[in-house]
Amino acid sequence: MNKWNTLLAALLFAVPVFAQEEVETETEGNEPVVFEEEGTGKADTTRMNVGNSEFIIITKSDSKSGDDINLDFDEGEEPKRNKKSEPHWAGVDFGVTMLMNENFEYNNFANNPYWNNDAARSQVWNLNIMEHKFNFGTPYVGLTTGLGFSFTSVALRDNYLVQSTADSLFAVMDTVNTYTKNKMKASYLTVPLLLEFNTNADEDRSFYLATGVVGGVRLTSKLKRNGEFEGKEFEERIKGNYNLNSFKLDATARLGYGSWGVFANYSLLPLFDQGKTVEVYPLTFGLSLNF
Repeated sequence: MNKWNTLLAALLFAVPVFAQEEVETETEGNEPVVFEEEGTGKADTTRMNVGNSEFIIITKSDSKSGDDINLDFDEGEEPKRNKKSEPHWAGVDFGVTMLMNENFEYNNFANNPYWNNDAARSQVWNLNIMEHKFNFGTPYVGLTTGLGFSFTSVALRDNYLVQSTADSLFAVMDTVNTYTKNKMKASYLTVPLLLEFNTNADEDRSFYLATGVVGGVRLTSKLKRNGEFEGKEFEERIKGNYNLNSFKLDATARLGYGSWGVFANYSLLPLFDQGKTVEVYPLTFGLSLNF
């Protein structure tokens, strides 16, 4: 029997003798064939000598049962990519208001000087209470909408008395009273539609940029005047629509990191009804704190 026949015969006899610690048998015309099994741990090594050749078989097994080890992977341990991110609308905005003419010039109302407002004393508060973002299959781009309230006040310079009729809106100088506060105030219900970009799915560690429009409907409006007459202080609050536009539509941009940011809104609709007075467009900007 040649060497290859001897090898085949040795393999056929190897299976029943693998469990033994050492088995020796002689084959006709060849060197002894020796089977050895080493170790009883997780990996058993079986050595088989045939002639001048040695074969090594490594079997992985359980130290107690001898069964094959099954490797189970917990899918929960593998992090899943978050395809959603939170919007940056809900929160509080605080800023100032500047009245621009149709040519985007601040306080340039030559024929209507009463609309030259005091920007440092003209505030805007936005309370944004609801938000929702439609992500475009990625946490980095989405469409944001929501709901909020806007409270604006325009501080007039000098002692102007705003007068309104069904056809016109104007102001005259008050030569009797001295005003310490002379403001036109209005509140709006607002709804945004913003295209938002984020650099991170975690809103607390994300730079963001949101651009779009904010629509609104006017809820209340009034004049507020504080002043002094003959040495006595007085305060007036006079409700009325004052030919204010019932709707607003602002182009907006919001930029920031995490919870803090800045915003700027420019009105695409005039502040007052068309044809009642010169066209006036509010520009508001300031800081935002996101919830």
